[in-house]
Amino acid sequence: MDQGGQPENLSTLLSDRVLVNGTVVPLTFTGDGKLRWTGKDQRCLTMEKEVLGFALEGTRIRVKYAVEKGDGICCLGNRGDLVRQSFVFEPLSDDSLRLWSQKLRDYIDSLGRPKRLLVFVNPYGGKKSATKIFSEDVKPYLEDADVQITVIETKHQLHAKEVAKTLDLSKYDGIVCVSGDGILVEVVNGLLEREDWAAAIKIPIGMVPAGTGNGMVKSLLDAVGQPCSTSNAILAVIRGHKCSLDVATILQGETRFFSVLMLAWGLIADIDIESEKYRWMGSARLDFYALQRLLHLRHYNGCVSFVPAPGFEDYGEPTGYHGEPTSEESPTEENSVKTQRHGYHGSDFKLENKHWRTISGPFISVWLHNVPWGSEDCMAAPKAKFSDGCLDLIMVRDSPKLPLLSLMSKMNDGSHVKSPHVTYIKVSSLNEPGMILLTFFYTR
Repeated sequence: MDQGGQPENLSTLLSDRVLVNGTVVPLTFTGDGKLRWTGKDQRCLTMEKEVLGFALEGTRIRVKYAVEKGDGICCLGNRGDLVRQSFVFEPLSDDSLRLWSQKLRDYIDSLGRPKRLLVFVNPYGGKKSATKIFSEDVKPYLEDADVQITVIETKHQLHAKEVAKTLDLSKYDGIVCVSGDGILVEVVNGLLEREDWAAAIKIPIGMVPAGTGNGMVKSLLDAVGQPCSTSNAILAVIRGHKCSLDVATILQGETRFFSVLMLAWGLIADIDIESEKYRWMGSARLDFYALQRLLHLRHYNGCVSFVPAPGFEDYGEPTGYHGEPTSEESPTEENSVKTQRHGYHGSDFKLENKHWRTISGPFISVWLHNVPWGSEDCMAAPKAKFSDGCLDLIMVRDSPKLPLLSLMSKMNDGSHVKSPHVTYIKVSSLNEPGMILLTFFYTR
């Protein structure tokens, strides 16, 4: 609750006397986007942070906003879960009504918020609650913000990718995934396989947690001190804040795909893949199956070759590049990669000219991460950045079961990377990850 008076020398967009709850009170709209009025106490709403939108109801104006549960109207940012509320006032003349409507509309439009969104809803992810989350928690926020939406429920694996490849992007200001991280990956891959991929990848993508892991939306919200909740996620979309995100190009033989969250080999991959049969448990399936895998621990032989990021050149041993040459393909080559030239094909620099290093196993787990959180309760890569041009490589080798169990239990705050059994480095290439930028809805 804001108890203070109006700051000195603050520009006033509109000041008037209006009717609130049957009482005539002064209402002021200032250039910093705050609505202030006097009732029992002086109150205010911050347009940019709290106001979703407004609606005309005859001679009255209803301002729709979101604040932290248990709070009244205030000018400060909120850290907890949010609840939708509204404030109704009635200008005392028709001219005043038109003027208030115009000033409010002009200010909201100046914020650059999305007005048309395509929403993917994955009814099969996590605990299969995405449809309910959308109808009860997401759609009301978008309606309050007067956002036009087109909703697509995914019917099968890669459905979102198929839609993204052929979508008329001119109809939308952004895409929202009410799902886990899988639908996001499909959308990104679909956009990057388009002929107009360079323009397509610039469309903002928003995430609402409705899956098993929800690592991307957790990373985005945690970066600005916000809890990972449906209301905070959809408010970030409505506000239209954005950040850039690295995308890694992955080549396996003739198959090319793109990664935005993480890649795993060994223990973590086993947990993710083999726990699918327990999907009905939601995110608890990961913890449940992790314990089973720890009791029956596997080791994985192999070598990890990488191009270290600056500051990490002393890790591993020198080696050469052992992949396919990255020069231009000959005209006589016939492979599936060549027939897909209409899409993005990764960075064009020659990997054989880089300074490669290698670390040999056996390994318990190898994890390559693009963002800090792998799931809502697993900060796998605490030093990861959204757009630093690097991936964070986390390797676990030769750990007895009890220290490994202790290590795994510390993943909820990222302190597992301090274990002597963990090697944590930043890399610019591992096999063939090229980096491009993807725009993401984000909260500041």
